[in-house]
Amino acid sequence: MAAVDSFELLYREIARSCNSCVETLAVVGALYTASKAVILVRDCYSFIRVHFLPRLMPSTRLGHRFGEWAVIYGASEAIGKAYAEELARQGICIILISKEGASVSDTAKAISETHRVDTMVLVADFSQGHAACKPVKDALRDKDIGFLVNCVDDSLRNSPNFTGLSEDLLWDVINRNIAATTLMTRLVLPGMVERRRGAVAYLDNFSRALHHEYGRQGIFVQSLIPFQVAPHGISAGGWLVPQSDVYAHHAISTLGISHRTTGYWPHTLQFRLVQSMPEWIWVLGSRMLTSSC
Repeated sequence: MAAVDSFELLYREIARSCNSCVETLAVVGALYTASKAVILVRDCYSFIRVHFLPRLMPSTRLGHRFGEWAVIYGASEAIGKAYAEELARQGICIILISKEGASVSDTAKAISETHRVDTMVLVADFSQGHAACKPVKDALRDKDIGFLVNCVDDSLRNSPNFTGLSEDLLWDVINRNIAATTLMTRLVLPGMVERRRGAVAYLDNFSRALHHEYGRQGIFVQSLIPFQVAPHGISAGGWLVPQSDVYAHHAISTLGISHRTTGYWPHTLQFRLVQSMPEWIWVLGSRMLTSSC
């Protein structure tokens, strides 16, 4: 009996000493659960707002909101053709740009006959570099370009791995998928800025794709996504805006650890903060910060 009493006494003493810890853990658990609930609600709202509300609620006609013409670069690709079809269905005139004129001409004719919109075909081989830009620039002049859709060439889909590609093929792909899409954006964007409207569908991150392809083979590909870094020779703007050498020192230490990082821990704090708030808040904050500089 004494042993039982002793055990009960010991249990009460342990429970009394752990009571404050239990309360603290309960608060932490409640906060964690609440944060996850907020994130879930936010993600659900974003999913519904992006994918369902535009279909359920009437909106301004795309042509009035962005512009009357759409430029589809890489129009011979399946996604490019699909974009052209959908935009034409909503009354947008289409300019198809491709290296292959024959198949694109058939697509343009079919779109024009089906949706009763104007279409134009431009044959441009951007593997030739800057020489391909002038005829495109001349053709786009004085047109109300509201959309630019850059579709990358998927000719490498059935190719061997990266090290098995020839240099000539790589230069061709770079010219068409990176240089050309960037130049197309440069050609179209000034008019959009002048008219203060437009929409651009552009590229994702090459480093992330390469990391997924070669990560299991011992190759570490890192994508750096820094915030503001002070240029060389310019004094740092506090701990959030390091000098370039400070940033490089921190970033190199992350090699082999993270394949997608800001490279600098204060920037990671900024990145997480940005991720946790609505986009309009951090856009407004960045504009205020820029205007005050």
